[in-house]
Amino acid sequence: MPGTSRPETVSTRQQRIATLAKQSPEMGFTSLNQYLDLTWLYEAYARTRKDGAVGVDGQTGADYEDGLYERLQTLLNHAQSGTYQAPPVRRVHIPKGTGGDTRPIGIPTFEDKVLQRGVVMILEAIYEQDFSDSSYGFRPGRSAHQALEALWQETMRTAGGWILEVDIRKFFDMLDHSHLRQFLRHRVRDGVLLRLIDKWLNAGVLEEGVLTHPDEGSPQGGVISPLLANVYLHYVLDEWFTREVQPRLRGRAFLIRYADDFVIGFTREEDARQALNWLAERFGQYGLALHPEKTRLVQFQHPQRKRSPRDSSPAAEPGTFDLLGFTHYWGRSRNGGWVVKRKTASSRLTRALGKIAQWCRFNRHAPVSEQHKTLCQKVRGHYQYYGLTGNASALQEFAEEVASLWQKWLSRRSRKMWLTWPDMRRLLDRYPLPPAKVVHSVYAT
Repeated sequence: MPGTSRPETVSTRQQRIATLAKQSPEMGFTSLNQYLDLTWLYEAYARTRKDGAVGVDGQTGADYEDGLYERLQTLLNHAQSGTYQAPPVRRVHIPKGTGGDTRPIGIPTFEDKVLQRGVVMILEAIYEQDFSDSSYGFRPGRSAHQALEALWQETMRTAGGWILEVDIRKFFDMLDHSHLRQFLRHRVRDGVLLRLIDKWLNAGVLEEGVLTHPDEGSPQGGVISPLLANVYLHYVLDEWFTREVQPRLRGRAFLIRYADDFVIGFTREEDARQALNWLAERFGQYGLALHPEKTRLVQFQHPQRKRSPRDSSPAAEPGTFDLLGFTHYWGRSRNGGWVVKRKTASSRLTRALGKIAQWCRFNRHAPVSEQHKTLCQKVRGHYQYYGLTGNASALQEFAEEVASLWQKWLSRRSRKMWLTWPDMRRLLDRYPLPPAKVVHSVYAT
């Protein structure tokens, strides 16, 4: 592409920003928009998913490629001059959990995704030097499995203790714009970038033909939304927990956060209860609220831990808690010792099987070979995430239920034919589904 250089040039400039940010943790950057040039935008385009859902203009990634150089140049001119108009996001709803609740997702236009990606590439270089090690969500080089591993290490190290399982009520909808702007200005004082972020926050939401402009919140689904969420919770939660909460506790405590999902572990019950009160007060100061039903304190002590004479809690079996799609519980390892184990959360298993059932229903008339190919991809994808050591029984249950659902909907291809299980077994011999498989061996059992 004319006027562009190799992607390494972008990486080098990102490293330069990162070095400055690390060397000067209190510095506010005033000249970041100089990095937002044609080369930078082209790399942002290259990193933007081309087959994602379309925004309000209906333009696909393939459509945008036609006249790409001219489009990116025009986009750059509008962004730098302040004349860029952020289009509203298209809101859709996806199922949430096993009930009738849904999660609203905002889908920007493809061009808006490219520009957001370009700004994220700049901001990530700064904030990756600031963000806490306890934060794992939507960060380069970090994953949910790493968060789960860190949680396992901490709960084993502290013999479980007390776990505060936290749910923030409608976090992305309640994110306060004024507080967010204040947090951003600690590190970003470049007018071009701040104006762009303001435009995205105020762009509006288009749903069923109705355009609204919420005064707060950041639509889930936007390229920049996860980073803004991480900035918000970095100041409201992570930094506050390290600087103000931990020093005031009598025992040990740890925080593991993935985006707006997090748990806090404590070795002492009184610390846990005090911190819960502090947390509710802290969130209230910044427009956030704890979900009263989904936020709970769980006794998660090692089953053989000796109880303190001052421990007022009733003698009981350790409880369980959920994070990132897994239920965490104490169980016996193969050598007989107690370890923290993980199994697929029942709500996630039900949701996954529901999606399989829906797919089988609407594709039951497709050739069996094509159905088999897609089902294998879906099953392997499930194993890729949930295939942790100790979760084999839940994986096996999933595999068996998928086979049962496939048999059910193949039988409904015709009113005159029912596929018996002997027939289904013969079909599975020819078109076998992937066997249950532990993909991530994370600890020895």
